[in-house]
Amino acid sequence: MKTAVFGAAGWLGRAVLANFAGRHEVRAFDYSPKAWETWKDVDGEWKGGQIVNGDIADYQAVDKAVEGVEGIVHLVLYAPPPGSKDEDSAAYWLIYLKGLWNVLEAARKYGVKRVVHLGSCQTVHPKGIFFTSEVRRPDSSLYAVQKRLQEELCRQYHDGYGLSIIVLRPDYIVDSRIGLGRHREKLGKEGTPMKNGWVCRHDLAQACRLALETGKVDFDVLHVVGTPGADQTCNVGRTREILGLEFKGDLEQYR
Repeated sequence: MKTAVFGAAGWLGRAVLANFAGRHEVRAFDYSPKAWETWKDVDGEWKGGQIVNGDIADYQAVDKAVEGVEGIVHLVLYAPPPGSKDEDSAAYWLIYLKGLWNVLEAARKYGVKRVVHLGSCQTVHPKGIFFTSEVRRPDSSLYAVQKRLQEELCRQYHDGYGLSIIVLRPDYIVDSRIGLGRHREKLGKEGTPMKNGWVCRHDLAQACRLALETGKVDFDVLHVVGTPGADQTCNVGRTREILGLEFKGDLEQYR
């Protein structure tokens, strides 16, 4: 399947590109050549397909990236500059909401078969409620609000236009193969010990591919969490059922 991967140069994006190699034809979208330098020391240089640079908040750039593809994996993450204030973060709204709206609208326009969107959620609800697909994240930081609104955008595009979408809800993304966290922190007793809610980025990349390929559902919101006990607090069991996902990342070594 010819697939546009938005946020392809990121921490998860590079794992997705590696997972898709030899399986799907990729059009990799990120904001600039500079984005590809961020994880080059860890993942090397990617030469597995077409690279497109552009602003996700620019509809025309997104439209061109989506034209001719059958699937979309949306992984875009925004890291605000150090010291910035939430009330001044217009980029949050442009990248997370206008950007996703651009992607969904282009997907609708071109009849894309499947959109996989990377959401975000807690593993354990603070009130002890089991996280089904219908239970929204309750926290209210700017990031949390943006991720919840993104989820609602996806629901609306499915309900209103019949767009086939799977939203994946990870908690915190690490790499169990090299013992590194998303913020480049070392994992384990000498760094950050294993915490409930972790998922290895390679397992999450596998979930992205399986979500792209499955024909079992037209819309769902699924937790992707690799730590023991997650089945008791969130719908990761349904994720295994729907996607056939097996978590292979050895997180226990960092306990």
